[in-house]
Amino acid sequence: MSGERTFEVKALTRVEGEGRLYVRLNGDVVEHVELNIYEPPRFFEGFLRGRQIHEVPDITARICGICPVAYQMSSCHALENALGLTIPHEIQRLRRLLYCGEWIESHCLHIHLLHAPDFLGYESGISMAADHREVVERGLRMKKIGNDLLKVLGGRPIHPVNVTVGGFYRAPSVQKLKALLPELEWALQAAQDTVKFVSQLDFPDFDMDYEFVSLQHETDFPMNHGRVVSSIGLDIPIGEYEQHFEERHVPQSTALHSVRLPDETPYLCGPLARMNLCFDQLPPLARRHAETCGIDWPTRNNFHSIVARAIETVVAFETAVSIVKDYQSPANPSRVPYEPHPGEGCHATEAPRGILYHRYRIGDDGRIADAKIVPPTSQNQWQIEEDLRGFLPQVVQFDDAEATRRCEQLIRNYDPCISCATHFLQLDIERK
Repeated sequence: MSGERTFEVKALTRVEGEGRLYVRLNGDVVEHVELNIYEPPRFFEGFLRGRQIHEVPDITARICGICPVAYQMSSCHALENALGLTIPHEIQRLRRLLYCGEWIESHCLHIHLLHAPDFLGYESGISMAADHREVVERGLRMKKIGNDLLKVLGGRPIHPVNVTVGGFYRAPSVQKLKALLPELEWALQAAQDTVKFVSQLDFPDFDMDYEFVSLQHETDFPMNHGRVVSSIGLDIPIGEYEQHFEERHVPQSTALHSVRLPDETPYLCGPLARMNLCFDQLPPLARRHAETCGIDWPTRNNFHSIVARAIETVVAFETAVSIVKDYQSPANPSRVPYEPHPGEGCHATEAPRGILYHRYRIGDDGRIADAKIVPPTSQNQWQIEEDLRGFLPQVVQFDDAEATRRCEQLIRNYDPCISCATHFLQLDIERK
């Protein structure tokens, strides 16, 4: 098509947050791409100042209803580093199990209800269920099992209340955890079936020259621990994170953009980055399916992210089954006691959507003096814009509705919190 076309979404609907998409084309040339987040800042870092240490995990959990565990875990680890606490292995294992529950419920929701409909040509997960009822029901059952894990370990599936600095207020009983084992074992097979299902989807041909960034652990697929690594050679302890990454204000958005220093470039974190960088740390079942799913890892096609999420779901169930089988008695004590004192500490964990970094400074009064939180969405936001810039030349020949659908599908590769990965784009085109 010739002439200037302007794609403008004035309000992204059904999103976590408020924003719009603006794209200006001149013929087939992409002149401008803007993912504009215009809702007022939520000031969680400000809310934390002056708070007592034990309040932080409960407050940060409210940042996200889908990923409360990620915020709790990053805050607990960072504050424990500031306090100089050493956490016993038994508590670390229960935290990993809790994180498995979050990965399960988040990934299963995204795969079955939010992203698979794009590939299969359905308007929603509900309409997809008319023809693929067994697939959708399987996904919902797996998601519920993830929620059950959060309930047993965290007290409730949304914004868990049993997590605290030093461990848990109360360790779960052996009986309650073991009762989950039959469903977890069923779900482990269901997750493997899901990998086979999503691996057969029709993926657009779209490669980008990404810099992938994730945590990397010596032996385990990363959740709570590891070093920060990248596909172009970065390998640093988490404590050096802010020397290599920086958030920047951009005029079109109240959400910050993260950049890689010193060149101020975008980067990608999340499931695809973890799969590409941590393939050797996959547990046996997950690795077997990664090797036989038909995708050559590492891959630079972000449409393969749905397969990466499915494989990570196998990781989560495989890990959960192992931990529950080994659980013989409640951790005693269930938390490490501490006395508030001045200090500073940081940590990062792997939320379902990517690295989540927290840093806290505890003042002389034993309360939070300063806080810094860098969520995955802000780290991926610039890369989303770059993906759109690279992808739009492939879709400009389509009519407005189809171009819109394909842009939606690309954005949902990231499952960004600002969009909740729903079908949100409405396209207005101005032709000159």
